[in-house]
Amino acid sequence: MSKHLERDLESLEREILDQSSRVEEMIAKACQALLERRADLASEVAANEIEINAREVKIEEECLKILALHQPVAVDLRRTATVLKINTELERIADLAVNIAERTIALTEYPQFESPAKLERMFDRASDMVHEALDAFVDQNVDAAREVCRGDDEVDEYNRRVIDDLLEIMRSRPDLIEPALHFFSVCRHVERIGDCATNIAEDVIYLVEGEIARHHFDNLHPSVQ
Repeated sequence: MSKHLERDLESLEREILDQSSRVEEMIAKACQALLERRADLASEVAANEIEINAREVKIEEECLKILALHQPVAVDLRRTATVLKINTELERIADLAVNIAERTIALTEYPQFESPAKLERMFDRASDMVHEALDAFVDQNVDAAREVCRGDDEVDEYNRRVIDDLLEIMRSRPDLIEPALHFFSVCRHVERIGDCATNIAEDVIYLVEGEIARHHFDNLHPSVQ
């Protein structure tokens, strides 16, 4: 590998890690805003979208520049491709955080409607998955990446339980259908964050082993307490 290629790859990876820190902060703020019904904090999350989108474009351009100028092969090609994929997932996670923030602003009109009991734990688990997937990328740790993939079923189970609770509320209290639907949307967005974290973890497996790992974890169903 040339020194120029190594320099550009290291710079690219610093950029993606900086982007990941910003996106993780958005997730944390979106969760806090929802649980505390803070429209001001939700607005901060939404305001970050423009910067995240601009950085996503910049990182993609850097990836394409490396591919065009250096024509990397083997692991260097996988490094570039992995950053390109993770970049897309991070932008999607940021969009989901913004969607949650928008639902939070709508929910400020219903301060008496309590958050579903398991939603905070679902949020925490999905956030942990994002952090763990990015740590696996930094460490190029395949075992850690596979643990993230297994955790996706846990988030899915939380999702089912929260939705069941919301459906029961809507059946018994028609006057609460609107706020329940807002929480229904939140739940779906959090579940998608878990999916994106799983995608990042699968990209790490591809980076290290050259194996496309998607759909290899469908039969794992851990229980949720």
